[in-house]
Amino acid sequence: MKNELSRKIYNTKTIKNMEKRIKLLGVSSKMDAITFLNLRLFTSIILFFITIYIFNLGYVLGPIITIIYYYLCSYLLISKPIKKRTSKLEKEAMHFFEVLTLSLETGKNLNEAFIVTVNTVDNELSNQFKEALREVKYGKSLTEALVSIQQNIPSETINNTILTLTQADVFGNSVVDTMYNQIDYLREKKKLEVKASISKVPIKISVISVLFFVPLILLLILSPILISYLK
Repeated sequence: MKNELSRKIYNTKTIKNMEKRIKLLGVSSKMDAITFLNLRLFTSIILFFITIYIFNLGYVLGPIITIIYYYLCSYLLISKPIKKRTSKLEKEAMHFFEVLTLSLETGKNLNEAFIVTVNTVDNELSNQFKEALREVKYGKSLTEALVSIQQNIPSETINNTILTLTQADVFGNSVVDTMYNQIDYLREKKKLEVKASISKVPIKISVISVLFFVPLILLLILSPILISYLK
């Protein structure tokens, strides 16, 4: 009944887009798309009436606060956690793929190398590949299973690595050489990110300095006026 009503309120595209985004939060997420959409809508309606009829904020400020809350829900509960998880997975990727490459170098095929790697590396990214190996046990090909877990991984970098890896395996290219190229790419990407982060430090320091010193200078300038006024 709840789902039928919700599907009348939201179009199919909205529900599917939210389902995709919630999947990117990982297996720890207990919320489904319709529950989130309903909670966001109904709490926004309640807030709208509270701002207008209880706090008397009027028909301009009330709707503005409600709209800000509506979009803030999506940012704090969906977008920000996805961004945080993406960063976490990308930090774990280098070690995982290095171990995978070492396993491949010993002569193991891709499936065997993944089994060794997920049993060696213990992190969230490894758990995603464990999920893929479970699907292989139930009859899926490794390629199909790897494609399947991509919908749970928010990192474009990791998904591109999975795609390149599966293509190399399907077309008979050297998987080891492919992995070395991907690891080099990941290292270079990390270096560029560190450089970009360092380049932002002076700007952050400047902003902090302005926020700290400007009020202080204004206080020093205006304090004689305030003192004379108080006298």
